[in-house]
Amino acid sequence: MAVKVNALDHLVINVSDVARSTEWYGRILGMEVKVFDPGEGKAPRTSLVFGNQKINVRPRDASKIEWFTADHETPGSEDLCFLTSSTPDEVVAHLNANGVKVEEGPSAKHGARGMLRSVYCRDPDGSLIEISSYEDGAS
Repeated sequence: MAVKVNALDHLVINVSDVARSTEWYGRILGMEVKVFDPGEGKAPRTSLVFGNQKINVRPRDASKIEWFTADHETPGSEDLCFLTSSTPDEVVAHLNANGVKVEEGPSAKHGARGMLRSVYCRDPDGSLIEISSYEDGAS
């Protein structure tokens, strides 16, 4: 029998400045910033929590001994899509009010469960952030 995954628990993003990035994700995307103890005598880590998921925020210069990580940890290389219950017009207004440039959108895109209305911007390191809602209102 093959292994079959059914959800994403967390992911790790690499950033040049943890404080700057977590402030942005908190202010722009409403994520909760949490510091946690990874155990095993390692230094505390920072995560962004939203819904039932979290993003661990890894500083670019973190030790590979301290963090078990991918081979090529490059800030600004992520392309992430987040779902919201806000309308695309509300997303655009929020980004504009916070001085975040809209790169594209609102535009129709294909999501995991159907058609999305998406607005694109960039985080402080230049990663592409897609903020989307399903056209049928499902979240």
